[in-house]
Amino acid sequence: MQLPQHPPASIEELLERTRQLAGLTLGELADLAGFATPENLQRHKGWSGQLLELWLGAEAGSKPEQDFPQLGVELKTLPVNEQGKPLETTYVCYAPLVNIAGMSWEHSNVRNKLSCVCWLPILASRTIAPAERRVGSAFVWQPDQNEEAALRQDWEEIMELLALGKIESVTARHGEVLQLRPKAADGKALTDAIGEQGQRIRTRPRGFYLKKHFTQQILDKVFNDV
Repeated sequence: MQLPQHPPASIEELLERTRQLAGLTLGELADLAGFATPENLQRHKGWSGQLLELWLGAEAGSKPEQDFPQLGVELKTLPVNEQGKPLETTYVCYAPLVNIAGMSWEHSNVRNKLSCVCWLPILASRTIAPAERRVGSAFVWQPDQNEEAALRQDWEEIMELLALGKIESVTARHGEVLQLRPKAADGKALTDAIGEQGQRIRTRPRGFYLKKHFTQQILDKVFNDV
């Protein structure tokens, strides 16, 4: 098996590539790609996602567009345990913290990223070394009317708080399915945001994340036909 030389030309080709990876370990895929496998992922949090993006031919990286822009598809790896339960929240994208007046859900990067997602579960219990973590069966998901309504409501409520300068009071408990959390390599990274008096302040970058129970519902719907 060789690394693809070009992005997939269709969603079916993307899914065929995921089928070729299913059942393989991250260590096996890293060896085939000529990459070293870290002993733990504490300092290499994005390693597994980057490895799988490489094998699937993703292009966007950290750009504010889908991983497969020509297909309109975002790739999301989803660490699960032996019972198929999500182990962590799912990062969506950075949150805009300035120049947000008039921003709408329809044109938001959250909606863009989640409009069509190729989910790729990975058996990744914390007791399993990175090299032994195994790729599962991928599937393509688009939010239904109720899922999009829930995402939109959370996004609009959080963005309203940011516009009002209340960024420091927004916690991970805000939102039913979507949450806002600090997103930076360390606590020293700072960016501009809006303060309560409308002034510019410096704060840690924030990212939008899907809560675990939301991704659990997606898995249940796909694999258990709930």
